[in-house]
Amino acid sequence: MAAGRESVHVGRDGWLFLTGGTNRVMDRYRGGLRHWLLLRGWTRLIRARARRAEGLGIRCLHVIVPEKLSVYDDKTDGLRYAPGKASTRRLARSLARDPAYLDLLAPLRAARNGPVPLYLRTDTHWTAQGCLLAYREIMRALGAIPPADIGARPGIVSDQLMDLGEKLPDRPRERLERFMLQRDATRVETGPLLAAYEAEGRDREVHVGAHVVYRNASATADPRRLVLFGDSCAHFDPFLLTGLLAESFSEVHFVWSSSLDWAYIERVRADILLFELAERFLAKLPKDDFDVAVAGQRGTGGRLAKLRTGGLGAVGRGAPPQ
Repeated sequence: MAAGRESVHVGRDGWLFLTGGTNRVMDRYRGGLRHWLLLRGWTRLIRARARRAEGLGIRCLHVIVPEKLSVYDDKTDGLRYAPGKASTRRLARSLARDPAYLDLLAPLRAARNGPVPLYLRTDTHWTAQGCLLAYREIMRALGAIPPADIGARPGIVSDQLMDLGEKLPDRPRERLERFMLQRDATRVETGPLLAAYEAEGRDREVHVGAHVVYRNASATADPRRLVLFGDSCAHFDPFLLTGLLAESFSEVHFVWSSSLDWAYIERVRADILLFELAERFLAKLPKDDFDVAVAGQRGTGGRLAKLRTGGLGAVGRGAPPQ
């Protein structure tokens, strides 16, 4: 059953699926020349990035976080689409033997019937356990060893109204578990855009341009410096993928962007370049012309300057676009 202006599909047992929105999620499950050309563009971009990184002595790895539609198609209850044509499935075939790409769809689907869900029922994001599974796959691909206790860190549980649930008339809530991961890692740098929003208590409104650096002095941390360009499946706060990596490597830089900043990558002397993106954002092929410093200062429409002089009331309450 569709709901919320056809943007949310209500599946079995309360599972909700994003089917609309500005990124046209259902396009990720269609064939045709346009889709083929887009995925060919991504394949070429991934390989070009890997070649450039290799020339700089950097290990480059890309992961695409599958849509819930790609993993839990058995919960969709009558939704007409072709999960076999998922962008993540087709990229995995195209890049099957390429060390620059790690397929997350196969391991997530293999574990989807386990004791705990890998995605939230009423949200587009993965759960702490789904993220942990992906993290272990990434660590294996990078030849890194996770901290022995990383899956047993304490957590907090709360009852929350999530992003898909709030689109429905009955506004179903969900039990949300978050790991309290941070123990050895410390945030040592916060970009000016994020810092300004945090000072106003509005950090949930920050997306593209958010930038943080974590350092980990633990003797067991992998000594390599990792730079992560990602989105909300990684996040700047240390409760998802960024937090897991920060507890594992001596230094982790997170930049919220699908477009790379090669000058930044070279300047900080990255050993590993990790790119993470939700499957729905494959709709747009990035140009890799991002500038971390400019994005952090600019915000959106002079928002940062107005925040400092007049507070958020001077610029409205909207969030920066993703």
